[in-house]
Amino acid sequence: MAKRKKYYVVWAGHEPGVYDNWNECLKQTKNFPAAKYKSFKSRDEAHDAFLDPYSKHIGLASKTSKVVKGQQDLSKFGNKIISNSISVDAACSGNPGIMEYRGVHTISREEIFRQGPHKDGTNNIGEFLALVHALALLKKLDRNTPIYTDSRTAMAWVRNKKVKTTLTKNAKNQNLFDMMDRAIIWLKSNTYTNQIIKWDTKNWGEIPADFGRK
Repeated sequence: MAKRKKYYVVWAGHEPGVYDNWNECLKQTKNFPAAKYKSFKSRDEAHDAFLDPYSKHIGLASKTSKVVKGQQDLSKFGNKIISNSISVDAACSGNPGIMEYRGVHTISREEIFRQGPHKDGTNNIGEFLALVHALALLKKLDRNTPIYTDSRTAMAWVRNKKVKTTLTKNAKNQNLFDMMDRAIIWLKSNTYTNQIIKWDTKNWGEIPADFGRK
């Protein structure tokens, strides 16, 4: 009897994602501190699981799901907030400064992806890259999951497929400009149906992906 194929979800590893063979899963998790991964019987099951909090499937408490200052208990808002969604945000120390961005499962606040730190970046650039990162990831997984962002600037850049930054390119941030170029190419080359929703900070508190560094 042929061995049944398995699919592997890597929530925490060198490159989180869904993989269709054990060797690739091992490559992403070997020598990665506290790697989190699990096998599933079908591709669809694995894709759905990847967008869930990993603790739902492997029974571990997340170290990235803490509530930071300015965030609220989202359960009290009921169906006003879409629970099956991703929230994205960026943080930047200075302007320009050290920048990083991430995407989290909205309700649990567990990280789905994280990039950085990058030198000589801006918060607007991080917000834009986070949004495109989420769109590209969901496109790859063939999921119509909504995305929350608290940045109208990032939403405009994505909608117009154009970055309007005053940041000057230099040796330290060359990689960020390369990432922006790739993001624009992706937007011009792909379609998506995911809702991009403005997070209502005034009524809901800080977005779940917030780094809590204000």
